[in-house]
Amino acid sequence: MKFIDEVLLDSLTAKAVDAPRKRTHFNLHATLEDPIHRLFIAAEPGTYIRPHRHYALPKWELFSIIRGSMILFEFDKDGKILQRQVLKAGSTPCVVESQPENWHGFLVLEHGTIGMEIKPGPYMAPSADDVAAWAPAEGEPGTAELLKWLSTAEVGDQWRKQS
Repeated sequence: MKFIDEVLLDSLTAKAVDAPRKRTHFNLHATLEDPIHRLFIAAEPGTYIRPHRHYALPKWELFSIIRGSMILFEFDKDGKILQRQVLKAGSTPCVVESQPENWHGFLVLEHGTIGMEIKPGPYMAPSADDVAAWAPAEGEPGTAELLKWLSTAEVGDQWRKQS
């Protein structure tokens, strides 16, 4: 049996704080080839994962908030927000399922945020068609501006690349 306790969660938060990308994860699955991936993701405010989907493979994702809070977004193919939902540990909704065709991303709201993700394996890097062309890649200029925009963006708003 594997138990996830406060010591492990605190350790994940500390690693995320110190990580250049402001996030880390802890896999429950043994290898990247496992048929079902189960992992904890610790993420700090300012982390950025380019909006994406899992259509080419295709794969669903189930995500549950364990600590902290974030805003989860669903976008259309051009960056228009279709859904915006705050996920906060200890309240509802606290679990979301994303289908392969759903473009999605998130904004971490508070220190110590941790979620649990479950999805089919094996791991395969996303195809070029499954990362949002309208959003900057991680590490490119514009990510800070996109994160700032997401903090106030509402359903119906659409991201426009900054010039």
